[in-house]
Amino acid sequence: MQADLFSYVDSREEIEKEIMNCKKCPLSNTRTNAVPGEGGFKKKIMFVGEAPGKWEDLKGRPFVGAAGKYLDSLLSQIGLTREDVFITNIVKCRPPGNRDPTDIEIAACSPYLDRQISIMKPKVICPLGRFAAQYILKKYGFVMKSISAVQGRVFRGDVVIIPMYHPAAALYHGQWKKDIESSFKVLKGLIEEL
Repeated sequence: MQADLFSYVDSREEIEKEIMNCKKCPLSNTRTNAVPGEGGFKKKIMFVGEAPGKWEDLKGRPFVGAAGKYLDSLLSQIGLTREDVFITNIVKCRPPGNRDPTDIEIAACSPYLDRQISIMKPKVICPLGRFAAQYILKKYGFVMKSISAVQGRVFRGDVVIIPMYHPAAALYHGQWKKDIESSFKVLKGLIEEL
């Protein structure tokens, strides 16, 4: 039995399987599909949102609604596709009515994200929205006052972090589109630098 403990190797596939079968919080009772994340990860860039929405829950894929189309457009503007990056969320199941995830849900689900980061070793993490930015910045020892204060700033540590407005929020607040598009230009510069 002890040999089994030492022979265990975590993998993206293993984490995805666990997420699909997860019952750690009540969101498992209301979801249609868990959404582990997806992408080719060629550029070692990870985008982290807060939680799946209606369309993500139905399709089992991250960022497939209007915000996903906008994210695809933003990626395209800097010469990237979904095959180049990994896209996921802190919480892997949709909160009912697209409400904000609770602290309990984040605590139950965030270990999956931590494991994804650990095995994938991204060079750049782009948290999308305040929940993702707060979680990722705290994880790497930074403090966040507000998403508008950190949006587009570059935080350097073990990994480079560029917090951004959530694409859905930028669609809702049209004045933020210029800011998120500027953040993607910063990302493009970092890709060239790294």
